[in-house]
Amino acid sequence: MTGSPRRITSASNPHFRALVKLQQSSRERRKSGLSLLDGVHLLAAYLDHAGSPEEIVVSDSGAAVEEIAKTVRRAGVMPLVVSDGLFRELSSVTTPTGVIAIVRTPKPDALPQVPGPCVMLEDIQDPGNLGSILRSAAAAGVYEIYLSRHSVHAWSPRVIRAGMGAHFMLRIYEQVDLETVIERCRGPVLAATMDAQTPLYSADLTGDVALLFGNEGAGLSAEVRRRAHRAIQIPMRGPAESLNVAAAAAICLFERVRQLGPPFGGPPRPVHDSEEPPFLAPPTRC
Repeated sequence: MTGSPRRITSASNPHFRALVKLQQSSRERRKSGLSLLDGVHLLAAYLDHAGSPEEIVVSDSGAAVEEIAKTVRRAGVMPLVVSDGLFRELSSVTTPTGVIAIVRTPKPDALPQVPGPCVMLEDIQDPGNLGSILRSAAAAGVYEIYLSRHSVHAWSPRVIRAGMGAHFMLRIYEQVDLETVIERCRGPVLAATMDAQTPLYSADLTGDVALLFGNEGAGLSAEVRRRAHRAIQIPMRGPAESLNVAAAAAICLFERVRQLGPPFGGPPRPVHDSEEPPFLAPPTRC
């Protein structure tokens, strides 16, 4: 990286206006294939797992922060420097972070013919919920994520912030027909519902299991639920009506970690003779 940083001083600068539009418009982000990473942690995660950004914007204050300066040097991209006031217009957070990276939105290959262990999400609407689920999935080692057509955009700034870098460790399939994906699954597809008869802790999650979660208010549609192989519920002792979907997903994902046993979880779960073999036997793949 050689030369002096570029600088924009006017809010009417055409390139700056294009960046603001990119930050504000999900349609523009989808059209351009670009995403914005607001903060040094997200930039570092992108460098670790995805590559180099297209562009980096730093504020005058951010340029003076050693961690930001070091990460920008590591990226090898000459930054665009703007005043703190212009940066606040570009940033989507209340307290500006000092650095924003513009990156090519990672795109996975075509839908796999046989999904592996995965999370399927139908019409999730809250960006914080989706980001938390992605973060839990990455931490639990479940790397395939399938989002239905009416789910929130996975690469919106709010989802990316909530994901804390998990996006770059996952294969995220958006605008998916979940019924088609379910048909391709050779492992069990388990739908998390409130009225299921099978408790989560009786289910075998060690194979190529697909965990299926529905909309925050409406839950799973009848069509998708009908195609699932089994419904499971998370037992609750208290009077709460339900769990937040991100919390439910985390519980299910880390029950899978526990069942996998060392080195990732606790001791393997014992299998009892009374449990149903078709449900408990680990699925096989060709």
